[in-house]
Amino acid sequence: MTSRTYTVIPITTIAAMFTGYLAWKTINSSQLFMWILQAAIAIAAKRGNLFINTNLSGADFTDATLKLCDFRGANLTQTRFFQARGLKFCRLGNTYLAHPQIRQLVVTLNGQSQNFNGLNLEGVNLQGANLQDASFIGTNLNNANLRNADLSRAILKQAQLDGTDMTGAILTGACIEDWGITGSTKLEDVQCDYVFMRLETKDNPNRLRKPDNWGETFALGEFADFIKPYVDTLDLYHSQDIDPRAISIALKNLSTDHPEQELRFVAIERRGNNGLNLRFTTAPGADKSELSRQYFRDYARIKKELPLTVQLRLAERDAEIRTLKDTIEQFIQTGTHQSKIHAETIQIVQGGLIVTQNKGINIRSGGGNIGDISGLVGGDVSGVVNLGRISGNVTNTIARLPESEEPSEPNLKELLTQLQQAIENDSDLSDPDKADLLEQVQALAEAKQTEEPAKKEGLTRKAKKMFEATLNSLPQTASIVEACTKLLPMILKGLGLPA
Repeated sequence: MTSRTYTVIPITTIAAMFTGYLAWKTINSSQLFMWILQAAIAIAAKRGNLFINTNLSGADFTDATLKLCDFRGANLTQTRFFQARGLKFCRLGNTYLAHPQIRQLVVTLNGQSQNFNGLNLEGVNLQGANLQDASFIGTNLNNANLRNADLSRAILKQAQLDGTDMTGAILTGACIEDWGITGSTKLEDVQCDYVFMRLETKDNPNRLRKPDNWGETFALGEFADFIKPYVDTLDLYHSQDIDPRAISIALKNLSTDHPEQELRFVAIERRGNNGLNLRFTTAPGADKSELSRQYFRDYARIKKELPLTVQLRLAERDAEIRTLKDTIEQFIQTGTHQSKIHAETIQIVQGGLIVTQNKGINIRSGGGNIGDISGLVGGDVSGVVNLGRISGNVTNTIARLPESEEPSEPNLKELLTQLQQAIENDSDLSDPDKADLLEQVQALAEAKQTEEPAKKEGLTRKAKKMFEATLNSLPQTASIVEACTKLLPMILKGLGLPA
């Protein structure tokens, strides 16, 4: 009988081999076995360092071995983890260390050419990090430490940087389109030769380099002065369906509701093909998020619920609303070549908006909130109307018109005078309605004196809308309706415009 030799492997050896296999799989991040690693860490961490709910803000763990520590609930704001070891084997809870890419970044301080779009990096310590060519689109970097970090050519579009320390950081070539810096963002000693104000796209390759001259660069410390006007403002961005009347009324309401926030107009900016951004300064500490929410809620309500006739009346009778509305309309109509209008270029109406010493515009809160829409329809929202003054202004403007040189052409001065008299003598018109229409007669006279086609078209278009809105609220048998039906087409013809 042939004898055989058998090798007996102890059960402990088999167990050790299987345990080793599991350890290899979990350490190499196999999703199937990660739960085993987490369970093992949870058990082992009970014997490690417990930092549960500890305030570790500003702590320095440089080159430390942190295996089996428990960081759940700890405050890790600007905590230093450079070259720390063993974080993968710690209990990390919901801290930013739980994200593998962020954990790798704070340990190595090397995020060159990496994509961090949309991640929550709030409070991370990246002092001196290499972040060249990295992308931070929409990334939360609030309260982060970016001192002396190299952000050359980084994309910071819509990055949140409230309270972020960027002292001494390198920003040369970075894209800062709509980045969220605030008054608490530290930009001292930033090193920057030039920046780009927007990302290059297929439709628009112009990245808007600043300084504009590609042969120029920012001098030392000049970038912080350049970017200062963009800091800590309330930005009300409209992407579509822009309604200048609703914008102006909603802004007046916001100012009336929050006089303590000291809203002051800074500029109107063109964004993209159809976007419009209105920029305001506020009182220190203002909750800009809440102000923006209230404004857009009111803006949407006005557009949806407020009748066009009431919008027109409000926009014409309130000096502040009228100035903002006219400015926005002019910017939309003629600003195709212009990306921004600053506050100091806006026409100021006496008794309305006020130019302060620094050329800002103060939206006064007097006049009351335009909130009760039901009470406005058909109501008097103008206050006391000085018809005598308005009528005198109309008469003077008409008198300055030249006499018609061609007998076959309509006598514009005579037609406008007839329209003025028809409005003043109509007993069916309220004083506010008379004031509205008389101001439009004056606008038509002014249109004759302007040589700018866009301005002339704007004046006449607005006048036609105002007449239509007022006349539509009156019976067709009213004498003013008959007079306007007869005179307006001839007046428009005299202006060289279609009826």
